[in-house]
Amino acid sequence: MATSAGNPLATPAAAGLLAVVLVALVGAIVVAPGLLPGSASATPGGGAGVSAGSAGPGGTSTPVGSPADSPGSTPIPSFVRPTPTPEPTFRSYTVRPGDSLNSIADAFLTSARSLAWWNRGTYPNLDPESEAYDPDHIEPGWVLVLIPRVVVDDAAPPTPSPGPPSPVPTPAASATPFATPFATPTAGGPATVISHGPRGTDQVALTFDMGGRLDPALEIVGWLIDHEIHATIFPTGKAGTTTAEGRAVLELAATRPDLLDVGNHSWDHPDFTTLTAAQVADQLGSTEDAVRGLVGTSTAPWFRPPYGAWTEVVRERVGVAGWSRLVLWDVDTIDWRSTADGGPTADDIVTKVVSTAQGGSIVLMHLGGWHTLEALPGLIAGLGTRHLTPVTLDEMLGG
Repeated sequence: MATSAGNPLATPAAAGLLAVVLVALVGAIVVAPGLLPGSASATPGGGAGVSAGSAGPGGTSTPVGSPADSPGSTPIPSFVRPTPTPEPTFRSYTVRPGDSLNSIADAFLTSARSLAWWNRGTYPNLDPESEAYDPDHIEPGWVLVLIPRVVVDDAAPPTPSPGPPSPVPTPAASATPFATPFATPTAGGPATVISHGPRGTDQVALTFDMGGRLDPALEIVGWLIDHEIHATIFPTGKAGTTTAEGRAVLELAATRPDLLDVGNHSWDHPDFTTLTAAQVADQLGSTEDAVRGLVGTSTAPWFRPPYGAWTEVVRERVGVAGWSRLVLWDVDTIDWRSTADGGPTADDIVTKVVSTAQGGSIVLMHLGGWHTLEALPGLIAGLGTRHLTPVTLDEMLGG
């Protein structure tokens, strides 16, 4: 049988004393938690106790619950509300000479029909639901609203159409006014932007872009030569020199340099506002080398930017590359679009050119235009009744 001999805690007095000590310790913990290391409490009267945050070394604020408060603890990450993806918003574009709904739509990766829907409230002739709908009629200075990379569903058009916001500069537009188109460009300086030649003359420059669709390009060039019509051709290097049809067109044009000028329309029709200086030089240089090998003459100084897109930077890079004239237009036939897609008939093309061309006009057509070939006889005859004579760009403006 075990005894308590030699064990002082086994006596009743010692056991009672131990119980008192334990009770005192528990009370101290409950009443004075601030005595434990790592705890925090507010000191009455705003004393030196730690509150919501304290100034650490150097005056920096250390929030409660941070690693500085509890060494070795893992902080709980704070919740950060995600930033919502912004909805597409309208921007404005100020129409420039030579613009069309199609060229603007191409530049902003939308459609001409969408531009019409968005702007019908401001410009009634752009209302697709109106009998007076005339998408070919836009004027320099008009402010159009648009959403880049968005196409309106015809089954659910915007109603009402938005009004124009305050005009703001757009990347595709130049803040510098058009340079005098018949001034002599500075060698190596920015290319001169041309949308028309001198007014008050009897000259009209017929220009034909070539790229993409090539039928009936050869027949059009043959018709121009057969009827002694002066014009300027802008081929892309790819269409004009890497296809049998394109090579045949340029070789035929080369037989009549007195009738036909040849300019540069890039190698494969990119938007020049998205290219680097090296890419601009490569597009122009590759086309020059290939086209010159077929026609025997340089494409300089004439350059037509794909989509009509240019900026001051593009002007500078094109000029440095050796092309001093950036050629736009003031009459756009939109002949590249088929009638099935809302494009013009041959009669529409004739009416558009004959009714709007004036002395110094530059007319934009395409060697792959759907009804361009059949429109040419009436177009030339109509210009004649107005005493307007087709000429090359060199004849109108000088190289």
